[in-house]
Amino acid sequence: MNMKKTLFLILSLGVFTITAHAQNPQRLTLREAIEIALKNNYNIQLSQNRSTISKNNVTLGNAGILPVVSADITSSNSIQTTNQTRADGTTNNITNAKNTGITYGANLNWTIFDGFAMFANYDQLKELEKLGQIGLQDTIQSTVANVINTYYSLISQNDQIKALNGVLAISRTQAKYANDKYSVGRASKLEVNTALVNANIDTANLINQIQQFKTTKIQLNQLLVRDLQTDFVVADTIIVDESLKLGDIINDAQSKNPSVLASQINKRLAEINLRQVKATRYPQISVTSGYTISDSKNPSGFARVQNSKGFNYGLTASINIFDGFNQWRRERNAKLQINNAELSYKQTQQNIEAIVSNFYISYSSGLDLIKLGQTNVTLAKHNLDLSLEKYRLGNITPLEIREAQRNYLDAQSRFSAAQYQSKMAEVTLKQITNSINIQ
Repeated sequence: MNMKKTLFLILSLGVFTITAHAQNPQRLTLREAIEIALKNNYNIQLSQNRSTISKNNVTLGNAGILPVVSADITSSNSIQTTNQTRADGTTNNITNAKNTGITYGANLNWTIFDGFAMFANYDQLKELEKLGQIGLQDTIQSTVANVINTYYSLISQNDQIKALNGVLAISRTQAKYANDKYSVGRASKLEVNTALVNANIDTANLINQIQQFKTTKIQLNQLLVRDLQTDFVVADTIIVDESLKLGDIINDAQSKNPSVLASQINKRLAEINLRQVKATRYPQISVTSGYTISDSKNPSGFARVQNSKGFNYGLTASINIFDGFNQWRRERNAKLQINNAELSYKQTQQNIEAIVSNFYISYSSGLDLIKLGQTNVTLAKHNLDLSLEKYRLGNITPLEIREAQRNYLDAQSRFSAAQYQSKMAEVTLKQITNSINIQ
C-alpha cells in the first residue's frame, strides 16, 4: 500500500511540475524584447545623455572663439570724518560725511589670437562628440547582444526542460511497468524501488532546470527594465546565420568596431593636444572695450559731485619668452602621447582580430556540432523508445533503460549547447563589427 502511495506521489509531482511550466503567458518575440530594451534600458539612456552632452559642447563659444560680454555694476559707500588744513591756513572739518559711488556699464573681452588654440579646441570638441556617438552605438549594440543571448539562453534551457520532461515521462512509465510486474511476481521490490528513485531524481532535475529557467527570465526582464516577475513565453527555435565569413568579419571589424574607431579618435585627440600645446609659443592678443557710467559724491573732496560716462577700449598682448623649459617639456610629452595613441590603435586592431578569430572558431565548430547533434538526438530518442518497449516485455534490465535515458538527455543537452554556442558566437561577431540587425 505504501508503495502505491509513493508511486502515485511521484506521478502526481511530475504532472504538477509540467503543468506549472506549461501555463499560457503572453508570447514575447525577440524583436519585441529588443524594442523594449532600446526604449527602457538604463545603460542606453545614460549613454544617450552623455552623447547629447558631448554634442551640446560643440559650440564656438565653448572653444573660446567668440567674445565675452558682461554687464557690470559696482557700488561703494563710506562714512568718514575729515579734518583738512588748506594752504591758506584755513581749516575744514566734516563729521560723518557720506561718500557714495556707483559705476555701471557693459564690457567686452575678446581673445582675437591665441596661437590658433581656439580652433584646436573646436576640433577637439567635435572629436569628443564623435566619441560620444560611438559610445552610444557601442552601448546599444552591447545591450541588444545581451538581450539576444539571454533570449536564446531561454530557448536552449526550454529545450532542456522538454528533454527532461521526456525523460521523466519514461521514468514514470518505467515505474508503472515495474509496479505492474511486481504485482504479478515478475519483478522484485528492489526493481520497483529503483524505478521510483530514478523517477524522483528525474523530477528533481526538472524542478532545478525550471528554477534556472525562471531565474534567466528575471535577468531578461531586468534588461528590459520592466516588472521582474513578468511571465512570458519565448520562441522554440534557435536559427543560426551560417553565412558569416572570417575574412569579411575581420575587415568589417577594423573599420566598424567601436573600440577601433575610439582608438582612431583618441589618436586625433592626441594630435590636437600637440596643437594646443604649441599654441602657447605664439603671442596672445585680446581686445577690451566697454561703455561705463560713473556717479560719485564726496563732500570732503575738491569735486563734491562727479558724473562721467563714455566708451573705453584697449588691446592686450603677451608672449611667453621663458617658462623654465616647461614649453619644451609639454611639447615632448604631447608627441609621446601621439606615439602612445598610435601604439594603442595598432594593439586594439590586433586584439579585435584575435577576438574575432577565437569566436569564429566557436561559431564554425558549433555549426558542425549542430549537424552531428541533431542526428544523435534522433537516434538516442529512437533507442530510448525501443528500450522502454523491451523493458515492458522484460528483455532488458532497469540499468539498460536508465543508460538509454542518459544517452538521450546527454544528446539533447549537447545539441542545445551547440546551438546556443554557435548563436552566441554569431551575435558576438556581429556585435564586434557593429552590425547587429534584427529583421
